[in-house]
Amino acid sequence: MGRETLISDYQGSETVISLVLPTYNPGPAVERRVLAIRDTLRFRPEPWEILFVCDGCTDGTPERLSACLDAIGDARLRVVAYSQNRGKGYAVRYGLTAARGHWRIFTDIDLHFLDGLNEAIDSLQEGVELVIASRAHRQSEFVAPFSLLHYIYRRKIQSLAFSRVVRTILPIPFRDTQAGLKGMSADVAEKILPHLRCDGFAFDCELLLAAEKLGIRVQEVPVRVRYEDDTSTTGSRTALRMIRELWRIRRDWRTSPPPRQALPVAEHTYREAA
Repeated sequence: MGRETLISDYQGSETVISLVLPTYNPGPAVERRVLAIRDTLRFRPEPWEILFVCDGCTDGTPERLSACLDAIGDARLRVVAYSQNRGKGYAVRYGLTAARGHWRIFTDIDLHFLDGLNEAIDSLQEGVELVIASRAHRQSEFVAPFSLLHYIYRRKIQSLAFSRVVRTILPIPFRDTQAGLKGMSADVAEKILPHLRCDGFAFDCELLLAAEKLGIRVQEVPVRVRYEDDTSTTGSRTALRMIRELWRIRRDWRTSPPPRQALPVAEHTYREAA
């Protein structure tokens, strides 16, 4: 079924696209990013929502986001929060579970991968069960000021090294597991998310391993990555923690999927859709 047919099927009906953003202490830049995210989706014909999941933020982000969204006055933007920092994997699982869309996508709050959002949506609407952005795709592009070229090269080397580690520990074929843009249908979310256990940055690896084990078709798409600064949430400690997580994932999925489990509700909803 083509994309235009799918769009017409959902015109004027329930939420079709959910964009989930795991959020941890992004600082004052979050208001600017809210506008960038909304502007990316505002001209799509399908009903959509944006869900910010504040993962134990301590910098006032939930309140800042709530005030920003109230000023915008768009009920399709939602904010939920909980007090303890649980990690990216937990935040993504919670957000995808709380989402209402037929297609559910998550991306990083730094918006490096925002330019690939529409292509990911289009792929899902064409029937792909799970779509992942890949910086290793031959059609991927990088956009950054000249001053960040050294940083991008270093990140590229780190990504290649981590990819080799991942494929050594886990039986998954993908060369870029960590690109911060992935999406799935609601049916796939219901099938796969309750089996996942990883709360940290290796969540993406467990997601892809689960897809392999459960027979879910994955498609890699190129992405246009934008870098505005050299801030990063990963360092040597994070890398070591991720390697430990990979070994736990390997153990958990050695024979069969882990038992299904339910996620708890958020402790506080700062702004809910009307």
